Amino acid sequence: MIRITESAQAHFRKLLAEQADNTNIRVFVVNPGTPSAECGVSYCPPDSVEADDEILPFSGFDAVVDSGSAPFLIDAVIDYEEQDLGSQLTLKAPNAKAKKVADDAPLIERVEYVIQSEINPQLANHGGKVAVSQITDDGIAVLQFGGGCNGCSMVDVTLKEGIEKELVQRFPGELNGVRDVTEHQPGEHSYY
Repeated sequence: MIRITESAQAHFRKLLAEQADNTNIRVFVVNPGTPSAECGVSYCPPDSVEADDEILPFSGFDAVVDSGSAPFLIDAVIDYEEQDLGSQLTLKAPNAKAKKVADDAPLIERVEYVIQSEINPQLANHGGKVAVSQITDDGIAVLQFGGGCNGCSMVDVTLKEGIEKELVQRFPGELNGVRDVTEHQPGEHSYY
């Protein structure tokens, strides 16, 4: 579920050596499965372990994960890098904002997963978002834009040069293109 690099494990062992005996780490997601999902790591004293927590053994400590966060931490990686200007602990959880779907899930679920986990975080930088309304019988993903994308003068470029290229490449033979059904109306909510 979670990969913790050797350097991060050494960092955690060092930190945990200064804590009470049998203290481990807890890895969690706040607001899992939503655009505002955030991941974190904290100390986990023995008396804060719940019956339904998952215990992941590592060298010298355990990582404790609550049942609500577990599906959103699949493929997560924790790393620790020492750099010239200091050190940095990073937690990358590609599935925190959208629960990973099976490779054999229906096409619409797999497309929505790519949109929620990879495309929407990029659009969010501009206040936008997109969702799949349907996939037609001829393999066209029908998309609905919102937020800053509604009325944006660059939406056609984003749709054809960004989203369509990415999705068609990801789902060859299954997806043939995308179509925007948003009624774009410029206004104060739009970004130009």
